[in-house]
Amino acid sequence: QVQFVVSGGGLVQPGGSLRLSCAASGVIFSTYSMGWYRQAPGKQRELGAAFTRAGKFNYEDSVKGRFTISRDNAKNTVFLQMNSLKPEDTAVYYCNFFPASAGCWGQGTQVTVSS
Repeated sequence: QVQFVVSGGGLVQPGGSLRLSCAASGVIFSTYSMGWYRQAPGKQRELGAAFTRAGKFNYEDSVKGRFTISRDNAKNTVFLQMNSLKPEDTAVYYCNFFPASAGCWGQGTQVTVSS
């Protein structure tokens, strides 16, 4: 059974940074494209960033230049480095395959950007 366990969220001031980690189990991680998704209060879940198995990156326009997705296939882990955080980045962040698999949403991690 595939599981994604996310960690690294928290409360940060505007302009600050956080690094999220997502540890995968039950899957040959290196054969899949991975994505970070987020869901803000009252909004639909959206893709924030993706890293395909071919080595290409996709970023949602509002995070370009501020967020960086990376992966360590040896550790079955994908990361999201978030810099210059803004209040509108406040959301629950999830990782999943890219495109997402409906049955693989984990618990997510809360990121709150506030002064």
